[in-house]
Amino acid sequence: MRAFVFPGQGGSVSEPARELLPRIREIVGDRIPDQVKHFVRAAQDADESRRLNLVPDVVAGHSLGEYAAAYAAGCFDFETGLWLVAQRDRFLAEAARKTPGGMIAILKAPPEEVERALKDTPGSVVANYNSPRQTVVSGLKEALGDAVEKIRGRKVRLNVSFPAHSPYIAAAGERMREVLDSIEFRKPEVPMVSAVDGSVLTSAQAVREALKEQMVAPVRWVKVVETLTRMRVEEWVELGGSGVLTRMLRDFDLPSLKGITFEDLRARLGRQAQNLFPGGPRQEDPGDERP
Repeated sequence: MRAFVFPGQGGSVSEPARELLPRIREIVGDRIPDQVKHFVRAAQDADESRRLNLVPDVVAGHSLGEYAAAYAAGCFDFETGLWLVAQRDRFLAEAARKTPGGMIAILKAPPEEVERALKDTPGSVVANYNSPRQTVVSGLKEALGDAVEKIRGRKVRLNVSFPAHSPYIAAAGERMREVLDSIEFRKPEVPMVSAVDGSVLTSAQAVREALKEQMVAPVRWVKVVETLTRMRVEEWVELGGSGVLTRMLRDFDLPSLKGITFEDLRARLGRQAQNLFPGGPRQEDPGDERP
């Protein structure tokens, strides 16, 4: 089995292709937010995969990547995805002004240790269970530093100004719920694994409800990987240009599940085509009979 996985907001941001700009600006205006750029890149990869006849058996996304996963599963069209992600970006930007905060990744510390350290520290919670060796803490601006100070491990502050995936942005989450209720979802063409709890989503309503929960709920990527393993997924392809999920997969020590980026897969397919036709495209013999 093959899974398509989509990273969240992070890493470098690529500009949308010039031919897509009129469609994008018609939905989001002249200023294109980074979240929208991430979605566009992932959606382009999903579209190209269809042209290459690469069909996943299941999809999953990390945080913002869940919108790209839902798009790849056929739950809504490109323009709808643009609009949804633009609304999500707007609500989070407003949350950053009203409830400033941030996120810090804790590397090489067990999640249980992070949870214990935060238990008696108000203002901060676990936002992402990314891997057995990486946990992200989300918190209010005045509390975040004190919360992570007593946790062992390497700390990396993320480039966000809001406490994502936490109860501190509940107002933004409620507004996103209303937006999602206003959109018609289609039944996913392939199952989608929810990063809220690792459940397998097979109906339009289930995907909608998962997206309504995910803005405030922790990202439980560890549960996603566990579900993919139980489903006997042997390879995942990471679309969206980041590669972060594939690098993170090394923390799980799962020899049965291999990860590859879409760029590397594309290159692999190109080499296979060259091996089939080493002299270039096969020239048809005019005398060949065709059915």
